[in-house]
Amino acid sequence: MKVTTAMNSSTTTSKPNLLIYGETLIDEFPQQKVIGGAPFNVARSLALLGAKPLMITRIGQDADAALIRDEAVRTGLLLDGLQIDTEHLTGRVIVHMDAKENASAHRFEILPNQAYDYIGSELVDKLLQQYFSETPPDLIYYGSLIQRSATSQQTLISILESDLTEGASKFLDLNLRDGQATLETITSSLNYCDMVKLNEDELQFVLQHCCPAAKDKRLVCESSSLLQACEALMAEFYMQAVIVTLGDKGYFYFDANGVCLHSLQQTPIAVQVVDTVGAGDAFTAMFIHGWQSNWPIEKTMAMANRFAAAICTVRGAVADHLDFYRQFLAQSAD
Repeated sequence: MKVTTAMNSSTTTSKPNLLIYGETLIDEFPQQKVIGGAPFNVARSLALLGAKPLMITRIGQDADAALIRDEAVRTGLLLDGLQIDTEHLTGRVIVHMDAKENASAHRFEILPNQAYDYIGSELVDKLLQQYFSETPPDLIYYGSLIQRSATSQQTLISILESDLTEGASKFLDLNLRDGQATLETITSSLNYCDMVKLNEDELQFVLQHCCPAAKDKRLVCESSSLLQACEALMAEFYMQAVIVTLGDKGYFYFDANGVCLHSLQQTPIAVQVVDTVGAGDAFTAMFIHGWQSNWPIEKTMAMANRFAAAICTVRGAVADHLDFYRQFLAQSAD
């Protein structure tokens, strides 16, 4: 019989106002283990930036789970949403670097049948009652990988459709990986979301497979092509905003008010790249932070771009030293 428990809550007394749902896992590089999972990366960065996220995920009873729990404590996350699975191991991803150890090149081998595939709905329902019975979260973040299993997908849908989360903005980080999401899941995820973040390749995929009116459009990295693609996506799914990350070229942003911002004509931010793992997650975290803080969208996008570039200078998706975040907190106060 499968036994599911939730970890003890932290001593934090203030209620969360963001809900982050998805996988926590260990990225296994050739030389070391690095804690990862896009939702956990986003949640940790948000907490370190002073936000109040509730991370809902599932881990095993193993050494990797202890690493994740300790990291949640270190970064100031609530522990209530960390479910424990007694039958499945904590998630693992094998990161293959290229033969020349190019810091910007890596390939993910995502292992199947992991603890995060079995997030239980009963404990999640209790958390929604505990934290959001009076006020819904400002935003719910979710992705596509967590929906590869029926159990975690149905739990997510129950969150998105709950009366207790009505009024929360839904943020989809598409984050497609080969063989990890069906077309039905991708389409459903887009239908639920108010905002989506995706990269060029993901945008091209969505145009081809989810937007019949734009299925023959070939995307190129220039403003008019990206604008037409975002308009087609928004027309098909009636969302509020589309964010396209463009690697070292930065970003493209378009929203339902007709606001269009991008960094295509800007000089790329020069950094000494250690690895690019988690750069997109850092961008997302700073965007959500700026959005929740009611910054002007111009400031939000510029800060997200700088934060993503900075995270490329450290190993993994989250910096070890809090001074890294203090400099951005100082900038955000300007």
